Amino acid sequence: MMRLRVAVALYILAWPLAADEGMWPFNQFPKEAVGQKYAFDVAGEFLDHLRLSSVKIGVGAGSFVSPAGLLLTTQKVAASCLSRLSARQQDYLRDGFYAQTQSSELACPELRAEVLTSIEDVTSQVKAAVKDGTPSAQAVAKRNAVISAIEKKCATETGNRCEVAKLFSGGRYDLYRYKPYTDVRLVFAPEAQLAIFGGPRDEVTYLRYGLNIAFLRAYENGKPAATPHYLKWSAEGVKDGDLVFAAGVPSTTSRLATASQLTFYRDTELPLVLRRLQSGIRTVSAFANKSEENLRVAEPQLNALLNSYKLAAGKLIGLRDDRLVARKTVFENKIRRAVEADPKLGAEGGKVWDSVATAYKNWTPFERPYQILESSPAPGSVLFAVARQLVRRSEEASAPVLDATATRTDVALESDSLEIALLTQYLEELRNLGDKEAPLKNILEGKTPAQAAEAFVKSSKLQDAAERRRLAASPEAVRASTDGMIRLALLLEPSARRLQKKHEETIESLETSASEKIAGYRFRLFGNAEYPDANSTPRVEFGVVKGYTDRAGVALPYASTFSGLFYRRDAQGPYFVPQRWVDLRSSLDAVTPLDFVSTADIGGGDHGGPVVNRAGELVGVTFDGNLESLPDIYLYGEEQARAVHVAAQGIAEALQKIYKTDPLLRELGVPAPRTISAAGAP
Repeated sequence: MMRLRVAVALYILAWPLAADEGMWPFNQFPKEAVGQKYAFDVAGEFLDHLRLSSVKIGVGAGSFVSPAGLLLTTQKVAASCLSRLSARQQDYLRDGFYAQTQSSELACPELRAEVLTSIEDVTSQVKAAVKDGTPSAQAVAKRNAVISAIEKKCATETGNRCEVAKLFSGGRYDLYRYKPYTDVRLVFAPEAQLAIFGGPRDEVTYLRYGLNIAFLRAYENGKPAATPHYLKWSAEGVKDGDLVFAAGVPSTTSRLATASQLTFYRDTELPLVLRRLQSGIRTVSAFANKSEENLRVAEPQLNALLNSYKLAAGKLIGLRDDRLVARKTVFENKIRRAVEADPKLGAEGGKVWDSVATAYKNWTPFERPYQILESSPAPGSVLFAVARQLVRRSEEASAPVLDATATRTDVALESDSLEIALLTQYLEELRNLGDKEAPLKNILEGKTPAQAAEAFVKSSKLQDAAERRRLAASPEAVRASTDGMIRLALLLEPSARRLQKKHEETIESLETSASEKIAGYRFRLFGNAEYPDANSTPRVEFGVVKGYTDRAGVALPYASTFSGLFYRRDAQGPYFVPQRWVDLRSSLDAVTPLDFVSTADIGGGDHGGPVVNRAGELVGVTFDGNLESLPDIYLYGEEQARAVHVAAQGIAEALQKIYKTDPLLRELGVPAPRTISAAGAP
């Protein structure tokens, strides 16, 4: 072990650590490192208060901002509630919402907020259940049984939701206890035009001009919840160079991915994903350009495809930066040499990287049929997605159930013509794939792809929500269905399952075991000095408010302002602001920061999470990352990757000058309006 520790010391001396890297569990925050770099003592009380003021909610995060259960998050988190509460005569998602009194706050039954009240290390309990030499399948079953017992005992004793989090691929197990708030109500949301200003065109970009916020309130026993832990509103807001802390629930990262995996993503997987998405975008765009009605119907699919394209393109751009893969390779080689130098591990321990490289080399020829048949069939087709889910649900009780009342689904299924166009494109893909991979004879039945697509769509009743619910409730009805889209999904199922099984055997099982081994090596090397991969558990990140120079060589400031919002609004394209913003434009302080960026190492699931300053005061809300941050799923880079936040100053300015929400402002403790300068911001 001494030789391993020496190797670690050499590694640390030779490797420039990324200063602001890490999605840190609250019980593992690098206080000493932050203290040395920023001369700030991150006390336990500071972290406890941030944790107890933060929540998991919906598809993201949020924070309490008053002692009466008031929550601040993003419109994305509140979007499902806004949609369900809307009627044709009153579209809250489009027009926004404000409850001037607590009695007019509207219930959001689909939302649930949870506060992480405590963390307990239960590693010894979990690992004690498995003796050395136990076959892997039995070991997994025994560990799962112990974890289930721990969670059940905890829930019974506390009345809270309890979850054992697997960290470092099983190197450590922590018991998380969450206090739930099941009665959540809507208080305020701006118009969608402001929340997602610029639409898909501006997503994962910067400069951004989104007022992407929403206020909710947690209730208990029919009354606003008492929340003594809440974040006070900062009177000063943020300025360039400030140290900030962000809380959230980042979704899965892949920072244990090896250099050979990154090479596969760069050279094979992502280029194929992008080519297929491009085809889908062309098909939907051609349909949308025919009429205003076509545009209305096609917009959900087009936005989804554009967003998926941008996300994949951002990852590929990052992976094509030789510096990223080179950093990963250097890091990997140092870890491997340290492992091979350890007497207990030796050369055998280092073979895990060779095994991963061989597996991906062997899998490469199967990636195209795997994407087309299994992982991403018929991109953009909502009908096929419904059919695939229903077929899978009829085979496995654990398969996801489609929400047949979802607004996006119902809107997307309004047009048979769009579905026929998308399915025609997919059947062309299948035909190019060949008879060896798919049962083309039974699918096409002598028809052209266009003719077959029309027959499948026209003979389907999946546009009807009642029919979807009927089939979802009866596996037998699905298997016996003559519905065109169900029949197509059933015809493709054997081929898709065959590839799914091969992927599991070739890639997934090895990927899991390799990740566990590599995580184990790194845990032995660094212990709690390294953070575990994100896994949708609460984390805290840190960084500084800082602009950057983008890939085009354009220097971007730390903050965008209201003046930039209106400049963008006057341009061509999807840059529209509501009329009341136009009417009250002169009342706004034009240089007030609206959005800002920081080097905090955020992930998906952090949106809605709070951003606080050294005093623990709220200075912003996380709502996105820039394009350069997308490769951070594999490896963090501080030079250009940025988290994007709505600034507390901008929120207060809008609430004061545009929305006139005086009761809400008083509850937040927002000071009276004053001029706030943003030197250097546009």
